[in-house]
Amino acid sequence: MSDTIPNREAIEAAHKLVAPYIHHTPVLTSSFLNDLCGAEVFFKCENLQKIGAFKARGGLNAILSLTEDQLKNGVTTHSSGNHAQAIAFAAAKVGAKAYIVMPDNSPLVKIKAVEGYGGEITFCKNTPEEREHTVQEIIKQTGATFIHPFNNYAVMAGQATAAKELIEDCEEKLDLIFAPVGGGGLLSGTALSAHYFSPGTKVYAGEPEGAADAVLSFRSDKIEKAPYVKTIADGLLTYLGDKTFPIIKQHVTDVLTVSDEEIIQAMRYLWERMKLVVEPSGAVSLAAFIKNKDQFQGKKAGIILTGGNVDLGKLPF
Repeated sequence: MSDTIPNREAIEAAHKLVAPYIHHTPVLTSSFLNDLCGAEVFFKCENLQKIGAFKARGGLNAILSLTEDQLKNGVTTHSSGNHAQAIAFAAAKVGAKAYIVMPDNSPLVKIKAVEGYGGEITFCKNTPEEREHTVQEIIKQTGATFIHPFNNYAVMAGQATAAKELIEDCEEKLDLIFAPVGGGGLLSGTALSAHYFSPGTKVYAGEPEGAADAVLSFRSDKIEKAPYVKTIADGLLTYLGDKTFPIIKQHVTDVLTVSDEEIIQAMRYLWERMKLVVEPSGAVSLAAFIKNKDQFQGKKAGIILTGGNVDLGKLPF
């Protein structure tokens, strides 16, 4: 796997590598949401992606980039769900064992999906420290190759392909793109794609108020932890990495936070008006765009809907 920030050629190579295994997801619009926001909004529907999330892109690129020697003892990662599914899915494609560490409060729909893709799950407490410790124990026992959920340049290059497709599929140049931020793999990849394939397109991040580490890091110029962690957006609970943060700091215009109530309202709009099943983390970008719509009047905006893996027994509405 690469140890350098992905350049234009690396993202193009990643796109070529993963294309046979993923959906080229549609870009949809909504006249209702255009009117609500006073802008032209183009939704990149990664909720319709393989495994139900954009994470398939990064997981596939990372695993397809490994050598036979790196794959022989399997692969391992830690994730609350979507990256876990991505690694189990990608490992199955190359016939490798996948050892997945998941928090013990992960959504049941995501646990079942990982098991369905053949992943061997080890549960842990839902803290970054416990996740890392449990993964290190698995590596000691198995010799598996670790694929970090976001702080990995091959993962980042794979995630960048979503924004690359969005840019290419929009006939007119986008003024801005919104992506959610947790660890920053998608956001940094999105920022790099905008930088290489659509210079002048600004990139913004949406972040839950209940996991607001990226906005603090963005302001202080160093990686911060959130003052408290409590949000419905379970896929965005982690903090930035030393690989993702410098890219975000250089290429992202701003990080905008939203409440859980605003996330749920954005979900309702997507479900009711666009008939799109989007999970809370996947609706954060739209929530942030709506909250700050006054500053984006008349703009052409791309919004990445990152996932649709919802536990239907625990809907927030």
